[in-house]
Amino acid sequence: MWVENKADTFTFSYKSRPDLVNVDGDKILLCEKVDNKTLDNFVHQYKYAGNYVDRREAVDFCAKHQDEAKAVDLLVMAAKDPYYRIRGYALGKVDFKRDNVKAAFEPVVAKLAENDPSKVVKAKAIDILGGFGNAAYMPLFIKATADSSYTVAGNALEALSDVDSAAALSLAKKMMKSPVKGQLQVAISTTLVKSGDESDFDAISDNFERMQTGQSKFQFMMPYAKMLTKVQSTERVKRGVDLILQFKEAIPQAYRGQTDPYFDNALKGVAQKKEADGKKDQADYINSKMAGGKKGF
Repeated sequence: MWVENKADTFTFSYKSRPDLVNVDGDKILLCEKVDNKTLDNFVHQYKYAGNYVDRREAVDFCAKHQDEAKAVDLLVMAAKDPYYRIRGYALGKVDFKRDNVKAAFEPVVAKLAENDPSKVVKAKAIDILGGFGNAAYMPLFIKATADSSYTVAGNALEALSDVDSAAALSLAKKMMKSPVKGQLQVAISTTLVKSGDESDFDAISDNFERMQTGQSKFQFMMPYAKMLTKVQSTERVKRGVDLILQFKEAIPQAYRGQTDPYFDNALKGVAQKKEADGKKDQADYINSKMAGGKKGF
């Protein structure tokens, strides 16, 4: 059937109700579409229509109806889909705050975290599993910190930190001696920051300085700034502020309008805390550097 006019109506006679009416079955039409399909229609669509977008539409619908057992069953099915993008997409749609949903999904997530062939899905599953705060998964997290994917390993270290901070700190101190990048680099530094031990400042700062300009470093910048509020050494505070400003200046000009306020707010917070703690010389240094001056102390 072809839609040719601004408004067209099609009517079909039938003897038995169809399981599915799939408008734009090839998923090539540029349009805004409103479906009046039932949950059963979408379950049928997921199982038999076969197209990636068909399955994704079904996941979207079921994500809005997680109070219904059929919808949860389909999301569980989608988390086991042969295509890794569907598996990852389904995991991102699950409401784990619902007890019934968590109970249905936890064994699935644990299996994905341990064995999924896609590093993207495995990393996401480990991140979700860490949020459960279950110490029973410690062996899984520890094993995953040695994964070849920095994202998998980084998420595993952060998950371990959520269930055993001491074990995560010990592991982070060992791992920081090896060259790492990306999410693992962030996770190691974040774990060290959480410990609150100023003796780790130099190693953390070295790690921060080595990070490539990008999302991972941007993600770690705020925890790093928060650490500076607790650092007592003026020279260390000075170095930390300079590293943050160097990173700020390294961001391409096209993005500075969005990122500059984030940096400025972080440094203002550090300066205000130093002022409140009676560290006026440190606060003055931060404020002068933010103003573009060369004042030292």
